[in-house]
Amino acid sequence: MKLAVPDLISNSYFPAVAAVELGCFADEGLDVSLELLFPVDKCYAALRDGAIDFVGGSAHSALAAFPEWRGVKLLCAQGQGMYWFLVMRADLAKERGDLDVVKNRKIGAAPWVEMGLRGLLTAEGYDLDRDNIQIAPVPGAQGAGVNFGVTAARALEAGTIDGFWANGMGTEVAIRNGAGKIVLDIRRGDGPRGCFDYTMASVATSDRLIARSPDKAAKAIRAVVSAQRKLRADPRLATAIGEKLFPATEAALIAELIKRDLPYYDAAITPDFVRAMNVFARDVGILKGDPSYGEVVAEQFASEWTR
Repeated sequence: MKLAVPDLISNSYFPAVAAVELGCFADEGLDVSLELLFPVDKCYAALRDGAIDFVGGSAHSALAAFPEWRGVKLLCAQGQGMYWFLVMRADLAKERGDLDVVKNRKIGAAPWVEMGLRGLLTAEGYDLDRDNIQIAPVPGAQGAGVNFGVTAARALEAGTIDGFWANGMGTEVAIRNGAGKIVLDIRRGDGPRGCFDYTMASVATSDRLIARSPDKAAKAIRAVVSAQRKLRADPRLATAIGEKLFPATEAALIAELIKRDLPYYDAAITPDFVRAMNVFARDVGILKGDPSYGEVVAEQFASEWTR
């Protein structure tokens, strides 16, 4: 079986990565390999087409390949809350939370990821055209094997973008090299009310797999929950995984980033989250209807979240 993630050198989808690398899937009797497919819509397209079995990515992005949530279900959360950061050039960012810094600026963001930034800016009264806010892919981020956050941090340092909306690893690299400053950290309270639940890092699979092999869906959830539990018990496990999969600089950072994320390691997906995500998805134009909780989440496996 195959599990795809859209970004590898990152803390965003680390529970899913760890579930593979720590043998949690194997413990459940599943032979699962990891694949990097960027951007996230390609992950979900591969799931739709049967090329992979699970996606560890942003929850709302399932709509890229499964309109109105037809044919896909969220199995569990990797972590609660929208997990991206708005980082601006250090010489531009004045005060944490001051979004006026985005006016007349070019901000790098991955496809489908950019919707989170666009949605919260709109909620705060900004107009991308009127305020000349350019949100676009980062130059060089389309190549095979490229990881978006680290690429964005390098682009910020090189001056090809004024800021980026990306993961915690890219943020940490940009902060440490002095190129950037954090303007928004959504998980830790920044941004407009409600934006925390625009999306989350989740694990999803197809209705087809659930119907054919419900035991495998349940085991996949147990594997992710086991990885979360192991990382909570010993975040240093992340370093060994990083040393196997990441460049040396990022491998040295990953354990600290995982420590920061541990409070959000809860596999549950609540009805309140689904309602908020639906509102966000309609606001950004990727959803027309109002799918029920059971149409979005494989709720028959909810007991696995706390097993």
